[in-house]
Amino acid sequence: MFPPLKGGAVWVFLLLLLASCGGRTTNSGTQRDTIPMQPCPAFVAENAMATIEAQCQLGPRVPGTQAWKACGDSIVAWFTGLGLTVTEQQTTVKMYDGTDYPCRNITASLNPDNRDRILLCAHWDSRPWADNDPDEANHKKPVLAANDGASGVAVMLELARILSAADSIRTGIDFVCFDAEDAGHPQWDDKEYATETSEGGWCLGSRYWSGQASAQNYQARFGILFDMVGGRGSTFSREGYSLQYAQPVVDMLWHIAQQIGYGHYFPLKEGGYITDDHVNVNQIARVPCIDIVPYHTDGPSSFGPTWHTVSDTPENIDPNVLEAVGQSVLQLIYNDSK
Repeated sequence: MFPPLKGGAVWVFLLLLLASCGGRTTNSGTQRDTIPMQPCPAFVAENAMATIEAQCQLGPRVPGTQAWKACGDSIVAWFTGLGLTVTEQQTTVKMYDGTDYPCRNITASLNPDNRDRILLCAHWDSRPWADNDPDEANHKKPVLAANDGASGVAVMLELARILSAADSIRTGIDFVCFDAEDAGHPQWDDKEYATETSEGGWCLGSRYWSGQASAQNYQARFGILFDMVGGRGSTFSREGYSLQYAQPVVDMLWHIAQQIGYGHYFPLKEGGYITDDHVNVNQIARVPCIDIVPYHTDGPSSFGPTWHTVSDTPENIDPNVLEAVGQSVLQLIYNDSK
């Protein structure tokens, strides 16, 4: 189980814009107009940090392991304890080499009867191999995944705690934990496989979820993906697919972050195009979804120095980064909710 935690108008133009043009606008995101901010509770980064540590104490959450099962059960129990409606998808997907891989997507819904919905999502699995570690001896060890997995889940769980207790939030919100995101083709395997897709075996859980969502005509006005949202030194540039499919949401969130004091973490500049779960959500589920993902301009990876290494541990998480992401998204939801 996760540890006990502490704590306890609508921008109509954006909503109409999203409804009328499928998540596009010509706004460059550099606007400086003041947005009226609705009263909003504080995002408690200490809670998110405790949840990251709790996930990591279980060990790497590689699909099929005991740590993975225990973590999934804890996520379900946490959402259920908040009074949210929880559903699961348990299936088998194919890895890059054709191997069967267990997959467990978890969805928790707030205000499930409201047809006006927002999607919040993150992946909860750990990468099976630390193939980007500077020490080759670590390349086949699993990643503890404090940032690349646990941080996104932790931010969502804290948002769920706050929003489930808020009488003023009427919008339906779906919190989706995608599985099997991080088992793409490892760098140490130089073989080619006839069964491998062009995506290299990444984002398998979101691909399955998105296919099911499309078949069931799931609809949400927009979505936000949290990926690696706690690493020290992280900043979040405007990711390419996010701008392509959901620029109004990017513009709003980055503007809000600038206005409420987190502009350092959300610079008004563009990053790269990232293969991530939001691509499936955009292209298959047809929900305009953005990706909050770090963009480092120095070091061995644009995702930060601990990406896919054995150093992706809680000691390398910065609560200030968690706060910047969580508070900015929380303010967006309070401004948006109806």
